[in-house]
Formats: sequence, C-alpha cells, structure tokens
Amino acid sequence: MKLVSAIVLFLLLPFCSDATLRLPWFFGDNMVLQQNYAPLVWGWTDKSTVRITTSWDQKNYTARPDASGKWKVKINTPKAGGPYEMTISDGQAITIKNILIGEVWVCSGQSNMEMPLKGFPNQPINNANDIIFNSDEDQIRLYNIPRSTRPVPLDTSKNFSWKISNPEYTANFSATGYSFAKFLYDKLKVPIGLINVSYGGSPVEAFMDKASLKNYDFSYPDPNDASRLSNKLPTVLYNGMMHPLIGFGVKGFIWYQGESNADRPQQYESLFPDFVKMLRTQFEQGDLPFYYVQIAPFDYNRNKKKGDTLINSAFLRDAQRKALEKIPNSGMAVTLDIGDADFIHPREKERVGKRLALMALTNTYNYKGFESESPLYESMSVKKDVALIRFKNAPVGLTSYGQPLKGFEIAGADKKFYPAQARLVNGGVEVYAKDVKTPVAVRYAFADAANASLFNTAGFPASSFRTDDWPMEIEIKK
Repeated sequence: MKLVSAIVLFLLLPFCSDATLRLPWFFGDNMVLQQNYAPLVWGWTDKSTVRITTSWDQKNYTARPDASGKWKVKINTPKAGGPYEMTISDGQAITIKNILIGEVWVCSGQSNMEMPLKGFPNQPINNANDIIFNSDEDQIRLYNIPRSTRPVPLDTSKNFSWKISNPEYTANFSATGYSFAKFLYDKLKVPIGLINVSYGGSPVEAFMDKASLKNYDFSYPDPNDASRLSNKLPTVLYNGMMHPLIGFGVKGFIWYQGESNADRPQQYESLFPDFVKMLRTQFEQGDLPFYYVQIAPFDYNRNKKKGDTLINSAFLRDAQRKALEKIPNSGMAVTLDIGDADFIHPREKERVGKRLALMALTNTYNYKGFESESPLYESMSVKKDVALIRFKNAPVGLTSYGQPLKGFEIAGADKKFYPAQARLVNGGVEVYAKDVKTPVAVRYAFADAANASLFNTAGFPASSFRTDDWPMEIEIKK
C-alpha cells in the first residue's frame, strides 16, 4: 500500500464508515487544555464549515477546511477550572466532555522517562506501590502518545485516550512524569495535564525534524517506505509522536534522555540545544520552560568485550551541564546521587520528578523560599599547588555530610590526571595532589559510574564537571 493511502486509512480507523468529522485522538473526553491561552483545535471534514462551541464562555468559532479537508482554529481558554465541554460540528456533532483547564506539560525522552510507576520486569521503582495506591486525583489527567515511527510527519497520534489519575492508570504511566505532575498539583492546586512522548532506547535526533538536523551528517528514512523503521533513525519519532502535538498549547517540557547519545557527547553539545530550539520554534509559544534530567551514573562498559572501544558517559553529562548556558529558561536535575552501576534505570524516580517540579515551581511559577538547583561549577583559581573551585547554586555553602570528598582529579600541563585530595573551604573546594605542582585542570565525578560526594546544604548533589576542554579520550580499549 502506498504511503498516502496508508495515512488516510490510519486517520479513518477511529471512525465509522459514514463519519465525515474527524479529530486527533488527544482531543477527547477528560483532556486538559492550557489555561489563559489560545490553543489550536483541528481536524478533518468533507463539509464546507466547522463550528466549535466552548461551554466555559459560550463562544462560537468557525473554521473552513483547506483543499485536503483539514481545518484548524484557535480558541480562547480561561483561568484554571472545569469541568467543561466543547462541541465541534460540521452537521455531525462531536461533544468532548469533562474538560479541565489548567497546566499542560509534555514529558519526553527515552526509557528513563518512559519507565512506568510499576517498573520494568525485575527493575522496581522505590515506593511505587504506595505512590500508585495514593494516586486517585481527578485533577490530574494523563495521556500516553503510543510508540510510533513514521517517515513523514503526522497530524494525529495512534489511538489513546486521556486517563483520570487513579491506580489502574498511573501504574502504567511515566514514573518521573507522574511524580512531577503530583508535586506540581500539590503546590499549585490547579488541574495538571501530562502528555508522555517517550520511546526507550532512542537518540535525541529521532525526536527532531529534518530541517533542525541540516548541520549534521545523518541518513534519513525513505519517505515512501514506512516499513521496518527503527526508533534509532533521525526524524522518525518526531514524525510519529511529537509533530502531532504541535499547536496543542502547553506550559513547558520535561526531558529525560541522553543514554543513547552517550557515545557522541561532543555532537550532543550542539544537537541537544538545537532540539530545544526546534520545539520552541514549532510550538510558537516563545522560550517555553524546558527542564531536563542529567543522566545518572551507570557502567556503560560492563558488557564490552576485549578490544571494544570504551566510552565515558561523564562527557555526555558534561555536555548536558554546558547546555544550561545555551538553552535559556532551562534547568537540569542532577542524579549523581541516585545512580547504579548495574542498572541504567535508577529506582528513585519520585525524587527525580520532585527535582524537576521544584525547578518549575521556582523558575516558572515564581515560588520563593526554597532551593531547587544543584551546585554547578563556576570558576577555578590556582595558588601555588592548590586549585580553588567555586560553585553556583550554593547560597548557604557546600557539604559532604561528614564523609570524605571523593571523585576529584587534578592535572598539570601534561594533561595527565591524578586522584586528588579535596576539602571544603569557605566559598568552595580546594583540590590538590602531591604529583601536580602547578594545577591546570580539575575534574569531579568524571567517570561512568561515579557517585556524588558533594552537595549544597539543601541536599542537591553537585553536577560532575571538568574545567578543561581537552578532547575526549575515545580510543580506550578494554
């Protein structure tokens, strides 16, 4: 079957044979629309006019389809509230019921965002059963974009429906995403809608369109062949899962991805900011808030064989750290304290969701009085054989909670790193090693499965970092 015919059939599948009015799946009962905004509503018809009526203000909108039958119109939403209804008619009427107006966030990424509260087989999530048990909340609504790889952009997702938060549905929803939504709701007390656009094992370029990848040397899927599309390919998840949402109207994004790009950290330094730029450009809502998770420690070389090239995922973590300077209105949740060398999926998803929510509450919703950021490397100065490292996001200082500071390395002009001693001083950390008389560079927690030993006094772990910009060591053999 040719591609065009396949797409037409796909669009018709949810409706009876004599239906003319069709909507994307995510326009349905129980949905959440972004408050105080003008989101798009769209669909398809073979009639000349479509009329939309919204119960929250009794306004009527009119849309006329283009030559392909697609119509779209902007509607106005009030402040948070509900439930409401919206009726869309071309002669045949569809009434969408139990709509809430509130805050809509997109959660996206690979398996660590996709991982449901019930966990993966033999991979649990801490406190999951209690979280699921207590998840009855009418004001939180969840939507899973089903996995879909496509060679060309679609305007609707595969079949799914909005779910009201309860144990049956939250068990199968993103643990990180749900935890984020719950912490937001507990503070904001307005409806929260969460749309999950995740696919395990996917690189960031799979979520990007071809135009945003023009500066990279990627091969693209044949637009006339929808068979055997891997989620590893550029553009395919954008086409099948992200593009359908554009225009829906959202508050912001949370993102948990990077593991599948860990072998290309230098490229990720520009690829990741380009991804965020693409999203913001296409959603046309300015610099939408974008909060992301720095990948956790994990032994990426644990299954490598003799002669295989090893990687050091600390370079990818460092690319994510550097992205904060390139992506305005962003924040990074550090997970250096909750990783596991043997499991790529950390169990503390509730804590990850909370850290993302705290950043949103302080930076997007302007709450004050509590901390939400991890310490980040700010500067290095050298006095004789000692390097002094200073940090941002440590207003009351730093702590190791009484344990030795570990994971620091120091190098001289020969670029050879030695394990270093480190101690807390007023305003930073002093780093030194007897083998380095004139320090040039310092690194912290710069190994695959490094663990946090440095925190601010609010309990957030410092990000791993390096002060140098020396080329990555990529040809280390096992």
